[in-house]
Amino acid sequence: MSKIKIFSLGGLNENGKNMYVIEVDKNIFVIDAGLKYADEHMLGIDYIIPNIEYLKENKKRIKGIFLTHGHYENSGAVADLMKDLSGVPIYGSKFTIDLLKKELEAEKISTASLVEIQPYKTLTLGKVKIFPVGLSHSMPDNLGYAIYTKDGVIFYASDFVFDALMRGHYQTDIGKLAYIGKQGVLCLLTESIYADKPGHTAPNHRISNLIRETLNKASGRIIFNVLNSHIYRIQELFNEVSKTDRKIVIMGKNLQNIVEYAISNKYLFVDRNCIGDLSNINDENVIILNSNERERAYSTINKIANGYDKFIKLQPTDTVFLATPIYEGREKTFYKLLDDISKLDVNVVTLSKNHLSHHASSEDLMMMIDLMKPKYYFPIKGEYRFQVANATLAEKVGISPENIILKENGYVASFVNGKLINNEFLRMPCGDISIDGDSSDDVGEIVLRDREMLSENGIIIISATLSKKTKKLLAGPEILTRGFIYVKDSTELIDTM
Repeated sequence: MSKIKIFSLGGLNENGKNMYVIEVDKNIFVIDAGLKYADEHMLGIDYIIPNIEYLKENKKRIKGIFLTHGHYENSGAVADLMKDLSGVPIYGSKFTIDLLKKELEAEKISTASLVEIQPYKTLTLGKVKIFPVGLSHSMPDNLGYAIYTKDGVIFYASDFVFDALMRGHYQTDIGKLAYIGKQGVLCLLTESIYADKPGHTAPNHRISNLIRETLNKASGRIIFNVLNSHIYRIQELFNEVSKTDRKIVIMGKNLQNIVEYAISNKYLFVDRNCIGDLSNINDENVIILNSNERERAYSTINKIANGYDKFIKLQPTDTVFLATPIYEGREKTFYKLLDDISKLDVNVVTLSKNHLSHHASSEDLMMMIDLMKPKYYFPIKGEYRFQVANATLAEKVGISPENIILKENGYVASFVNGKLINNEFLRMPCGDISIDGDSSDDVGEIVLRDREMLSENGIIIISATLSKKTKKLLAGPEILTRGFIYVKDSTELIDTM
């Protein structure tokens, strides 16, 4: 029999920064290593990653980091964490690993620890077997993981939907899920983001109709903003554009590389005649496809809206199509962006509340629980109220309340001989590491507090030149203020200082 611990270093009671730890006896298995965007109050901070002090102290016991897919909230912290976890194998599907390789190579970080795995091919690490399973998501080759222990299967399903129309690299093999369920699932971990939404997510995650409607209505250019890894939505765009005489110009080297890679490896099926170049950028009916940087939400489209892009200048005849979600903590940024675009008399198309991302709604979650038939259920990924909504769904389909695990980051669920042990106060070190620019070092609360004080109260700098020998004043003093007073209207105050 085994001693098992399950806890998160990020991802519970929040959106993003997903990192979950499963310990089986003395072996550590880490699933996902994500980031989350900083909110508007975190001055100068680009994004946040998990505190991995526990993993650094127990590095020798880590058997691997297992990535579900390449979205930033699940794998965006890898580059920042590799310095402390060098040599730890990082497993993922072909698309995920290839995407990560390009990112690491661009930052001149070694990719030697990256290991490509395939769905439905068992990986044996010591006495534990791991079985990757394909799940439908907006990114191809998305994986769930079945971890086989002596006391049953631990199944991790982060981002998924059930959609019979998503085939190939997006397909979920429901038969495989049911087969795992029949082998005895000790604990099922599933996402909670849409747990309060009724019905299935499909077909509300599809935006083909909105794209088609926009293509028919817009007489001028369309600037289409999307996540660079949201391949399914890019495919929807190409599918609809192929029915017209419009061309798509792909902006940005990173996005161009991803699209070219996806086409070459048959993740995207595209008529290359639809793809234009910079010579088409001012054509009347062109589609300009762009995406955002990893660190900054809405960065690219903000640059365009504020007139800083060297290629694209918005015109009243343009239409801006925002096929990106509203990030938590960045609502003000999003709505200010809409205002900035509207001031230019440019039409804006956004996704309505009826358009969902590729995450499991209530019926999807209950279907997964029914297929897995777990002994214990652990809602993950999302604000705590959504975790509670997920727990309520589990009760509806027959999971006993005492077998439903609701935790926050760091708090441990322990199993001994296949039974949940009550140790609700056991907590592993966790928290946020704030990343500012290219530095992977934590900025820290003191620096953030100083920035907040400066933003609210301003700063006064008094400078003077003294003689090194006599210590007498040679020049000055001069008074410099920033964010404190308007100097031209306050000369009397300056003179008295």
